[in-house]
Amino acid sequence: MEKDWSQLRAHSLVEEDAAILALHKPAGISVTGERHDTDIVQLAAAAGEPLYPVHRIDKATSGLILFAKELGAHGELTRQFNKQTAEKAYLAVVAATGVPDTGVIDLPLSIGRKNRVRIAAPRERIRHESDRWFVDQADLLDAKNYPSVTRFATVHRADEHTVLALRPITGRRHQIRVHLAWVGYPIVGDPLFDKSDRYDRTYLHSWQLGLAASWRTPPELALRATPGPDFWRPVPADSDTAEAILERAAALLPDNESPLHASD
Repeated sequence: MEKDWSQLRAHSLVEEDAAILALHKPAGISVTGERHDTDIVQLAAAAGEPLYPVHRIDKATSGLILFAKELGAHGELTRQFNKQTAEKAYLAVVAATGVPDTGVIDLPLSIGRKNRVRIAAPRERIRHESDRWFVDQADLLDAKNYPSVTRFATVHRADEHTVLALRPITGRRHQIRVHLAWVGYPIVGDPLFDKSDRYDRTYLHSWQLGLAASWRTPPELALRATPGPDFWRPVPADSDTAEAILERAAALLPDNESPLHASD
């Protein structure tokens, strides 16, 4: 993993202005809070560039991550995540076939043993009706739980794997990874759930991000980090196939018409 900030910054740059820096983060490096290894915020600070994360993606996840360069922009942007008005889109390759065309995973999360994120109910109590996964209130565990909703659309089917486009309506820790695994569609290479050691990365990618940005003209951020060739290895997909998959994913993620629209 590249640990030179100037090189990592140059290779990963998506967009920059006086207030923000958007990067295409490689899988395998943390955004911040890394106690035993280097993270992006540490690297930038050591090079004299303070950055304030607007949101988080897991160390194992590749793709778009947004930083503010100053606290005014940081406050404006983070409030949109807190209010669930930020438009987020992810891509995932899952180790499953027969996945529905669309689905809504409406399963609250809780913290289990060893600080592990889990569904806040016994697995056998998860219900699946009309492409919605949920649990009855009476089946929730007697512990603090966090309402969590992920919407998805299937954008490519292969012999052993399926590519999904996803909108996490809420933004809980490990939400997409836990939601998909608990309904039977684990992400390929996810160290939380895939113990096969067949893959050298987790196939979850932060793809798109849309936010209001008052200092810009027009006053918005519309960011995208296109997955690299390594993301398509489990499918597999050549460049033309990958482009077609992304076009299908984009068609299923319009602002107001898609079943993935964040209207909850």
